[in-house]
Amino acid sequence: MQVFVVADAPAAAEKAADMVENVVRARSRPRIGMATGSTMVGVYQSLVDRHKAGGLSFAGTSIYLLDEYAGLDPEHPQAFRNVIRKGLSDHVDLSEDAVFGPDGRAPDLEAEARCYDQLVTEARIDIQLLGIGSNGHIAFNEPGTPLDASSGVVALSEQTRRDNARFFSSIDEVPRQAITQGIGTILQARKILLVAFGDHKSRPVRDAVEGPVSVETPASAIQLHADVSVVLDAEAASLLSTARPGAVS
Repeated sequence: MQVFVVADAPAAAEKAADMVENVVRARSRPRIGMATGSTMVGVYQSLVDRHKAGGLSFAGTSIYLLDEYAGLDPEHPQAFRNVIRKGLSDHVDLSEDAVFGPDGRAPDLEAEARCYDQLVTEARIDIQLLGIGSNGHIAFNEPGTPLDASSGVVALSEQTRRDNARFFSSIDEVPRQAITQGIGTILQARKILLVAFGDHKSRPVRDAVEGPVSVETPASAIQLHADVSVVLDAEAASLLSTARPGAVS
């Protein structure tokens, strides 16, 4: 595992975008696993800026979403396909049919999750971007999720719903279920890139990077992967014992 600690959130976004760009340039048909949430806004904006500057093409790239809310209207701005469209795909040379995600309005959500799991597994993601929740979750895999879990329908914890309520008019609008890639599915990616910034992420980052591998901290499963990069600002790294600002471990 490589841990990169930079000064602030904008620098973390640029560092993460560098890694994504390296994969896009190295692969003829790159497959990128994308997360949503405020952590990724700066990363995707940096990629858009690089494309608009004429130096980075996404032609031939496919995007695979980590998860999707269950029951949310597909036109809702917080449907994750729309989040990726607004933040990235509408602004680069990426066709809409190159963005894949589970259907949160499918009549049989469990069957939809199984189909999406097979799709992601067969795609073999080249680089999977991850954020980390305040309770240590990755994607929508809450504490207690088996570390070998495949994709499925999950109940969102009240803490996760509260954390995500800022994207909705009220917490009552936040869905209670989602389809998510399982931890075992995520670990099949060739490379994992976890990005975090802010003091509120320091505890889950410490537990994920330096704590024991445990279902109580789903993000700790990244320790089981052979190729992981973690990009942090100084605040998110503040509780780590093995990394300091400006250091790489």
